Amino acid sequence: MPYAFFHSRFPTVARRETRTITVFPKSEVGLPAGDYGFLEMFCDEHGCDCRRAFFYVVSSLRKDVEAVISWGWEDRSFYAKWMGDNDPDVLATLKGPALNPGSPQTDLAPAVLSLVATVLLRDSEFVQRVKKHYRMFRDHVANERPNKGAPSDRSQRAIRARSTHPRGGRGG
Repeated sequence: MPYAFFHSRFPTVARRETRTITVFPKSEVGLPAGDYGFLEMFCDEHGCDCRRAFFYVVSSLRKDVEAVISWGWEDRSFYAKWMGDNDPDVLATLKGPALNPGSPQTDLAPAVLSLVATVLLRDSEFVQRVKKHYRMFRDHVANERPNKGAPSDRSQRAIRARSTHPRGGRGG
């Protein structure tokens, strides 16, 4: 499943609304002091409505990716129906937050995941903003011309099921 940065289509909104968390020295979150930016990514596949976001987390320390966190906000039954698969391991990667298999992860990734779960996703304004960004992004994709010759939605789901499974594939 192809994902693209929210700022690739909405740079002005992204500049204004991308979340950054500053971790201070001696903080108990398990991360070194610094700024952590949570760049949003969404699926840009025509016809998809996965209701998931990826947070591409960069830090001021490394000036590179620290972790890629997937987050699906619907319940497991939604993802089981959407994927046509009720495998608990597959559903665990869809219903987030989770470290995205196959994406770059540093030694700080587990602490970043904890920060997402305990801070960001408990902030109802942030959650609503990400869902709004998802809808803006999906509406934009729906108005773009689909890529002729691209795999069908059904074949892409089969590919996703293999590629997002934690024990199989290369990650999605």
